[in-house]
Amino acid sequence: MQVTVTVPDELVAALAPAGRDPARAAVEAMALEAYRERRITAYQLRMILGIPSRIELDGFLKEHKVETYTAEDFEHDLANLDGPSNQPE
Repeated sequence: MQVTVTVPDELVAALAPAGRDPARAAVEAMALEAYRERRITAYQLRMILGIPSRIELDGFLKEHKVETYTAEDFEHDLANLDGPSNQPE
C-alpha cells in the first residue's frame, strides 16, 4: 500500500534529520511507534523496514532507543530469581 503525506516544505527539515529521506523517516517513525505499542511484532517491523536479520533489527532498535526488555519482563524475572522453588505448590 502506498500512503501519501503532505508536509509544508519549511517543516520537512524539522521532521527528518539532515541527509535522510523524509519518506523513509516517516515510515520508520510510524513502524517504531506501532512496535513500541506492541501493535506489530519484531518480525513485522523487519518486513516493513526491509531489515534482513534480527541482529540488524536489534541494532536499529538500540539506535532509536527502543527497549525490548520491559518493566514487566524485569518483574517476572525478579519474581522467579530463585527458580521454581519460589513458586507455590
